[in-house]
Amino acid sequence: MKPTLSHFDESGASRMVDVGAKPETERIARASAVVRMQPATLNLIRDKQISKGDVLEIARIAGIMGAKKTPDLIPLCHPLALTSVKINFTFPSEDSVRIEATAKVFARTGVEMEALTAVTVAALTVYDMCKAADRGVVIESVRLEEKDGGKSGHFVREPSSSSVE
Repeated sequence: MKPTLSHFDESGASRMVDVGAKPETERIARASAVVRMQPATLNLIRDKQISKGDVLEIARIAGIMGAKKTPDLIPLCHPLALTSVKINFTFPSEDSVRIEATAKVFARTGVEMEALTAVTVAALTVYDMCKAADRGVVIESVRLEEKDGGKSGHFVREPSSSSVE
């Protein structure tokens, strides 16, 4: 069977997928992004010396807010009553911060877009807060890491040696 794009009907017109007949289940999605910068900039973040404030805490709040606004940003997303959004930061190297977002909901559709939006908005916030100190900041490797719940089952991205974990 050939895969189909669910946001288009038989005639090719855009549509919001009808999830009315699907059962409500717990859904979870985890996404990540990496923000690269000069090591000195990362030190400023870790030492909370960026003049705009605590970069990671502001990025955490921005990511949570972004997840809640996903249907306002992505035209065909269903509005969801999220039960949880968590944003975590790690430092895999001297020049990068890895952002991970986990979104949860009890609903008829998944939360992949909310997790991806959360991590992207958090990464954009890190960029915005650091751009005066470092014009070379780069956002990369935005991706879904895991999803669970619903008919399509559990997905976990295979580890890749080409990305920062």
